[in-house]
Amino acid sequence: MKIVEKYKSVSLIVRILCGLVIGAVLGLLVKNLSVVPLLGTLFVGALKAIAPVLVFVLVISALAQGNSKLDRRFGLVLALYMISTLLASIVGVVGSFLFPQTLVLTEAAEGAASAPTGVGEVLSNLLQNMVTNPVKAIAEGNYIGILFWAAAIGLAAKKLAGDGTKKVLKDFSDVISRIVRAIIELAPFGILGLVYTNVATNGLSIFTDYGRLLALLVGCMAAVALIVDPLLAAIVLRRNPYPLVWRCLKNSGITAFFTRSSAANIPVNMELCEKLGLDPDMYAVSIPLGATINMDGAAITIAVMSLAAANTVGVQVSFATALLLAFVSTLAACGASGVAGGSLLLIPMACALFGVSADVAMQVVAVGFIVGVVQDSVETALNSSGDVMFAATAEYAQWKKEGKPLPKFLGGTMETEI
Repeated sequence: MKIVEKYKSVSLIVRILCGLVIGAVLGLLVKNLSVVPLLGTLFVGALKAIAPVLVFVLVISALAQGNSKLDRRFGLVLALYMISTLLASIVGVVGSFLFPQTLVLTEAAEGAASAPTGVGEVLSNLLQNMVTNPVKAIAEGNYIGILFWAAAIGLAAKKLAGDGTKKVLKDFSDVISRIVRAIIELAPFGILGLVYTNVATNGLSIFTDYGRLLALLVGCMAAVALIVDPLLAAIVLRRNPYPLVWRCLKNSGITAFFTRSSAANIPVNMELCEKLGLDPDMYAVSIPLGATINMDGAAITIAVMSLAAANTVGVQVSFATALLLAFVSTLAACGASGVAGGSLLLIPMACALFGVSADVAMQVVAVGFIVGVVQDSVETALNSSGDVMFAATAEYAQWKKEGKPLPKFLGGTMETEI
């Protein structure tokens, strides 16, 4: 127990950085360790397994208690998610015009048959996911279905369930939350395994083979994370947003970078929201929703890769047409989590705007899988940290309006754990 207490007394970020360094060193020096990759697999598997249950229970409990309503804060969170995704797509378009890319095409990616053919199909998939069997939704990590049924059950329980039932729901959500905290404490070991696997398998060649394309993708995502999103938060809060931005990137972005899954990072974001002092009735709904529709990185990936495909086959794209691509990318990105393969398999749909053939588009997808070793990590870090930042922005804006003190890092007087 003394060893455990000593371990927990060290900052989680410090422990994660230690795991990162150790994993990278082992990956470069020793290539055939079978136990180390298992640490990463078990960590991500545990997060993915518990996250759907956590979201389902928390949403039901939050709505059943009825302590607060999904008021204007929720509408503001939705607006911030959508505006941010649209602006991210525009950043990807502008970046592609400033630094146009062409690709050396490879063999077509597997799974071409599962790529959607249009925005209508993406939206249809989202609606169908809403009404899927709730047990199946939890088992498959379908967060649209989880949110829909949890909200329905929670609102019904608010009106019909007795105090005893509501207490059972609250206790059960506390139990699941405790399990999640235990898993998060083991994040350094999981990240050690994930880093080892990436470095041992790919080395550093990914940075040279597709360096220019990767630099554009990462540069656009960095611009959104450090300029666009903070600007939105500053407009809403009328405060310097960077202390909040830094906390979200540090406490959410780092783990998301290595897990490469917004869904797996939901428990981490829930923990961060609690430390930021946010209303659990709000973030129990807004965080899993953000993991579904706040897709800045996906919008950038779709826009940049689609324009690179057009450049590669010699299609001249006007800036006005590219802006249309930005709107299509925004809608498609919001449905990325409901499509097998995420944002990459939405590229053929966007390429169709420019008349790029499906065969060429799927070769572009193959390139996306190659650079995805880094691109997908950065994309997930941007998406996941933004989920918390905008949830906090909407809540703190409401606090200002009500005259409540803001956290000290935003110039207020409220103490926080971070």
